[in-house]
Amino acid sequence: MLQQQHTHWHFSADAPSHASLDAHVSQAHLAPPADTTAGWTIVLSTFLNPTTAPCDLLCIPGVLRVCTRMHDPRERDRQNYPAYPMPDGSVPVLEAIVTLCAPSFPAGKEMPIGVPLARLQQSTGMHEVIVHFSGVHWSLYVDGILYDTDFPLGYPQWPAAPTWQRDAHQTTHAQLWIPALTPQPAADPVQSAAPLQYWTPPGHNTWVGDVVTIMHAGRYHLFYLSDRRHHQSKFGMGAHYFEHLSTTDFRTWTMHDAATPLEAQWECIGTGTPFVDNEGRLCLAYALHTERVCADSDTTLPAQLAWLAHHGETGTFDRSTPGLPIGSTYAVSADGVADFHKSGIFMHPCRNPSIYRDHTGALRMLANYAGAADAAWGKGTWASAHVDGGWHCLDADFPPGGDCTFAFRWGTYDYVIGGFVNLWSKAVDAPDATYQDLVSRGMDCYDGLNVPAISEVSPGRFLMAGWCAIRGWGGALVIRDLIQFPDGGLGSRWMPELMPACGHRQFLGTMDGDHRTIPVPAAAFLWECTIHPQQNATGSVRVHFVPAAEAENACEWQIDLGAGRAQFAPGSAHTPATRQRSLREGGNPAHAADYAIEHDWSNAEPLTIRILVKTDNKLGGALIDVEIAGQRTMLSFRPDLAVNALTVSCTGVSITEERIAPLEQNLLQ
Repeated sequence: MLQQQHTHWHFSADAPSHASLDAHVSQAHLAPPADTTAGWTIVLSTFLNPTTAPCDLLCIPGVLRVCTRMHDPRERDRQNYPAYPMPDGSVPVLEAIVTLCAPSFPAGKEMPIGVPLARLQQSTGMHEVIVHFSGVHWSLYVDGILYDTDFPLGYPQWPAAPTWQRDAHQTTHAQLWIPALTPQPAADPVQSAAPLQYWTPPGHNTWVGDVVTIMHAGRYHLFYLSDRRHHQSKFGMGAHYFEHLSTTDFRTWTMHDAATPLEAQWECIGTGTPFVDNEGRLCLAYALHTERVCADSDTTLPAQLAWLAHHGETGTFDRSTPGLPIGSTYAVSADGVADFHKSGIFMHPCRNPSIYRDHTGALRMLANYAGAADAAWGKGTWASAHVDGGWHCLDADFPPGGDCTFAFRWGTYDYVIGGFVNLWSKAVDAPDATYQDLVSRGMDCYDGLNVPAISEVSPGRFLMAGWCAIRGWGGALVIRDLIQFPDGGLGSRWMPELMPACGHRQFLGTMDGDHRTIPVPAAAFLWECTIHPQQNATGSVRVHFVPAAEAENACEWQIDLGAGRAQFAPGSAHTPATRQRSLREGGNPAHAADYAIEHDWSNAEPLTIRILVKTDNKLGGALIDVEIAGQRTMLSFRPDLAVNALTVSCTGVSITEERIAPLEQNLLQ
């Protein structure tokens, strides 16, 4: 169960509207706003009909257009509108398009937001449409529900004598407020049955970005960068910010208010880490990627670097420093659970800070990303007596890479996992100079997750959380139980608290060779079996995911016990798949597409294999999750694939206890 944020909003007007169009007036002159940065809100009463020809519902030339149109049902870029088609397959949408001007684009640039009409609670009939421009947010509400938002850069250039008009047939009233009204929650948070495993935030174009976690005072906190449009908000700058979930039992979750909401046009937030500071406060370090909005010379970076060069440690800066803030900062929880407030302190120039407490309780930072690859202040291990400043470099050469690193200690090993492809380890009593690259030794745990964060949640139990890419940057949330092997290598398995229950299992019997095709029982289903090698821990199994249509993106998963490999690859039941590369060999599991993993399963015979497939319209394809012998997992997303059947074949092994079942819990968002 997930307790979500407020889903309904209202706009209370304390003053008369700036202008209005009533049932008898469909066009009028406007007085331009005295302050273009104050924002504005328009409330429009309109009749929406998916079968009506596209039209402009409301227009302020050069500023705004609210319209309906037909969208290409094959085009998912940016808005992902085809996630909600009409029964006939068409995708009519409601859009609001504002034209913004900024020094870098003085002629103006359009910023559209929208919603597919099929997503509305009632696609046909009268609706209250609210378009809201605050300067920081550009948002579309229909009948009190927020359906889309983007994050402006620049402001509309209002004409000297603007006019506005509504469609006399499709609309009845329009009201304009200048300055903008403030949205207020209209109802208590709601409960949702959507499970957290493979979860995406509510919405047609909403995704989970970088995830960071901490266990604090018996509560597991998970922060994720909220993403719309796969990093294409704010004209491609991302405009991410940290949302916040927490739980005490991993079954009931609370969605808190955003930990670091965007409050200014220059804010572009990147990855950090939660940590507990010297005063025992729950904090969240994060990055300010202001370089996406302006040149470094227009930020506080020159002052920060000058201080570092002069003092040999970082200084403490705030908004009084000339230039826009950039680099590392943090927010603090007022109650130790949620209610985060930005500190306003900028204490390090690196743009992805990873702050943690080491085993002695001392504050440490792994500096990540400087913008320039050769900038010494954008890497290395740093220490300080206080988070606000005084950070000095302990080791300029470690970690040697990874743009989003996470440090943890497990038993007799220290680890640093880094971003998409890096993992290092050393003995706890050894110096940092002895960290070894586990990826080069094939001992990593990358399984299709991006930027994984690892936290100890109870003695000896570690969880790994990250996101699985769905058609671009950002995707679905996935959490794993980590496995530690005696040699210090890491693996992973499914987390029992988060896996959905199964419906009726269909038992399929024993198979000693050849192949069989199995119809699938639902769009979300689980297939599992036990593999018994016939001799010397060799043999192989192939599972081909048969598409509903030949044109779809077919693929297969296979395991080769003798070679100690498993892989996802393109292929059909009749065409052998090509050999894929593991991360050690230069492959990239982070793409969650075609890749291999390496592992010795000889100590796990017989092997239990479990494969979960989730297909839905929002994903626009199939998310395939595999668990091998409770020791390794593999994720793959296959766009434009609807699995119609499985073809299972085996060589040199026997398959027993094979069964397939629909997932009882609804996985559709």
